Amino acid sequence: MTATTGLVLGVLDTVLVGRAEDYARGERSAIGKRPVNGPVTVGPVGVVGDEQGDPVFHGGPDKAVHHYARDHYACWQRDLGALPLLDEPGAFGENLSSNGITEADVCIGDRIRVGTAVLRVSQGRRPCWKLNVRFGVPDMARRVLRTGRTGWYYAVEQPGTLCASDEFLVLDRPYPEWPMSRLLHLVLHRGGSAAEVADAVRLPLPDSWRETLERRLRTGSAADEDWME
Repeated sequence: MTATTGLVLGVLDTVLVGRAEDYARGERSAIGKRPVNGPVTVGPVGVVGDEQGDPVFHGGPDKAVHHYARDHYACWQRDLGALPLLDEPGAFGENLSSNGITEADVCIGDRIRVGTAVLRVSQGRRPCWKLNVRFGVPDMARRVLRTGRTGWYYAVEQPGTLCASDEFLVLDRPYPEWPMSRLLHLVLHRGGSAAEVADAVRLPLPDSWRETLERRLRTGSAADEDWME
């Protein structure tokens, strides 16, 4: 990892939005997102035109934009077989799709310019049961957790417009030693030492992350079930 600003992580391939609709269990969801062409406006609560079926658990200022690595699709195809859902971006309900950027390449707190918008890496994605339904795989959400191929969320620090072919330009990286993959390893797989967990608790984490890590410090246990929505 490097703390150098001006680092270009990669290029945005696809921007996607979804409309909330009846889904399963009597609930609504906008997980079925579709690509949009041309510049798209990003505001404080996300991409204009994107909806949330359950605003209690999804969306909000700290989970305004969801980024998922297209790189992971090949891994899922090996794991699950040739599912048509994996032929195009959007399978995981992401707003931004890219190649060459994974959880190992972004750090908590990164400020990243995409187009004219400035986004901040705020937390990893906590998959819920809706992925199980979408993929027709009963434990899909748990598989996502266990592989660490979760994707991540951005908060929007500066509204603006973005579109496919825009670069992900790092403006500031205050925690270069804390890529998202390392945090996920601590929380999901109980990896690392007690000292590492104690250091991680001091980071600008969402409450659910901090509570899980603090519980591990107290009890020495933090199961991935704590992350299930």
